[in-house]
Amino acid sequence: MPVLFVGHGSPMNAVEDNEFRRGWEAVARGLTRPKAVLCISAHWETPGVSITAADHPETIHDFYGFPRKLFEIRYPAPGDPELASRTAGMVKGTRVGLDGNRGLDHGCWSVLRAMYPDAEIPVLQLSLDTSRPGAFHYQLARELAPLREQGVLIVGSGDIVHNLGIMDFGRSDGYDWALRFNDEVKKRIAARDHRDLVDYQSLGPEARLAIPTPEHYLPLLYTLALQRDDDLVSFFNDKTVMGSVSMTCLTLGGAER
Repeated sequence: MPVLFVGHGSPMNAVEDNEFRRGWEAVARGLTRPKAVLCISAHWETPGVSITAADHPETIHDFYGFPRKLFEIRYPAPGDPELASRTAGMVKGTRVGLDGNRGLDHGCWSVLRAMYPDAEIPVLQLSLDTSRPGAFHYQLARELAPLREQGVLIVGSGDIVHNLGIMDFGRSDGYDWALRFNDEVKKRIAARDHRDLVDYQSLGPEARLAIPTPEHYLPLLYTLALQRDDDLVSFFNDKTVMGSVSMTCLTLGGAER
């Protein structure tokens, strides 16, 4: 299976008919239907690392101030406790706990609702220990590589640029610094230059604006860590909005039929 990173942006992308939702729909049409999805979302931060292990994970509405219709959405995808246990067992560099109560947050279901609206594919989430450096996440992700051969679609869900403190809701584009940083990250991804992307604080002052907190950036490292020598890189939904939120998405591995 290919590997994805999605810039998920606002929860409203789950209900609006916009270019970002259409981009997620289109990429799903180009993929072999996965046996399961493992999502690493910006919106599940934990001390240590956990994986969802519920038979029927609930839909978590982890936001406020949005229209009622967003809170009424349910994404009733099944879980897969057996796959969760096997995945936890793959990881030797740290302990991965099984969480039988955690559901799916909007970083996961808002995207999957567009990609797989029938909600029939089992979905797991892996949490982020954001106290750990980029190298920890990159190395953990490398241990998940066997899942690609098992038909599991691994999706990192966050945003390359994500600074809510200085958003401008009236802007349809990005601040100049945000566009420059997004382009620099894309350039390094295309060149397979992962070292500085892992040590993202080394990318200069614009990195501190783009990544004031790490949770939306770290899912990108889970995608990059799984890149193989023959994986093609393809960007889509490549746009920065509201000044400081990047919607840029990418696939590694090319489209399958």
